[in-house]
Amino acid sequence: MSQTFDTPQTTEQERRRGMGLLFACLLSLGMGQSLVFAILPPLARDLGLNEVQVSAIFTLSAVLWVVMSPIWGRYSDSWGRRPVILLGLTGFGVSMGGFGFLLLVGQWKVLPLMTLYILLIFVRAIFGLMGAGTPSAAQAYVADRTTRTERTSGVAALGAAYGIGTIIGPGFAAGLAEVHLLAPFYVLAMLALTDATAIFFLLPERRRPSESKSQDAKLRINDPRVRPFLLMGVAISTIQAAVMQVMAFYVMDVMELSGAETARVVGIGIMSMAVSTLFAQLVIIPRMHLSVHNLLLWGIWVNGAGVAMLLLPMSVGIFVIAMTVQGLGMGLLRPAVTAGGSLSVSADEQGAVAGLNNATAAIGVIIVPITVMPLYLLMPSAPFWFAFILSLGMLLMVRGPIVEALDTPIDSEEIEAQTYSTPTRH
Repeated sequence: MSQTFDTPQTTEQERRRGMGLLFACLLSLGMGQSLVFAILPPLARDLGLNEVQVSAIFTLSAVLWVVMSPIWGRYSDSWGRRPVILLGLTGFGVSMGGFGFLLLVGQWKVLPLMTLYILLIFVRAIFGLMGAGTPSAAQAYVADRTTRTERTSGVAALGAAYGIGTIIGPGFAAGLAEVHLLAPFYVLAMLALTDATAIFFLLPERRRPSESKSQDAKLRINDPRVRPFLLMGVAISTIQAAVMQVMAFYVMDVMELSGAETARVVGIGIMSMAVSTLFAQLVIIPRMHLSVHNLLLWGIWVNGAGVAMLLLPMSVGIFVIAMTVQGLGMGLLRPAVTAGGSLSVSADEQGAVAGLNNATAAIGVIIVPITVMPLYLLMPSAPFWFAFILSLGMLLMVRGPIVEALDTPIDSEEIEAQTYSTPTRH
């Protein structure tokens, strides 16, 4: 094993290669999320599972995602980014392949339904248990490899990769379903393991693992440096979950549409939302060069405007425009919150803060069915009022010295990956 020294040219080449590999990994994860929701419902009904049972399959996985994201983030600070990314991809591949196999077993009718159901919950839980490591370590890897001025754009690119995956996932599933309805699970499992192989051999890992073993050095969830960004992350997750879980019922009930008509209208709205989110992450953020503070303010106002439009007398046009505007706001908010947390801590805490940020993204999925969905039974627009008030409440979260400090000019020469200038071993 010979020692080599990084040069600016090879470092830039490696950075581009690393970002490309991480983009492919997050793309696969996004495809896996939307693919499951597109394929599972009809298969589950054929097996004899109802809607509540199907949704419960994902609950344990979501809880484990919230719990494990900070843990894997901290481990990436001590183990290095690549091992944790590999672990997450492996878990994702095993979960997808195992899920497809169990559904095949269910079609064969060789197991009692309740036994099969428990196994499905367990296999899906592998995704939350291990898969949470990939986005947490990937965000930390971006933090290691970007200057402070590049941080928001780098994080936004990862978010865009995941978003693109969620868009193409259903189409990917539909195409492979012509071969076999379960083929998408197996192909995506192989794709995840292929990504893991590429990460193992091709992802540059120059950052030396942290040598600090002090438990006191762990980033706490109540650390004042990251508290406002975590609170905003939870608020964003809750707002998005409230809108997404209610909108189909709302459109069907308020506009008095059939199931098929509702599916078309909601499908157009979700597609418009996804496209506007990608536009914010791939076009607006890289070109506008807004500070984190300004990006948060713009995102809050735009997102709030989108939610407010859902409170107007409903029509197809208003619904699609509202979803488009809200998607634009979300596309500005999530990268700003993630970058804000990253910029507020030291280089040795990047994995820990990435894990905490990643955990907030799943909290809304857990709490909304319990706290917000019952409001729909009282008044169909109540969840949207809740989301709108929470959107305005975020304006209070951006007030304070920690967030406002990120409105000042940032030294573009500051590079977190200081190990580039030191000898390293391949």
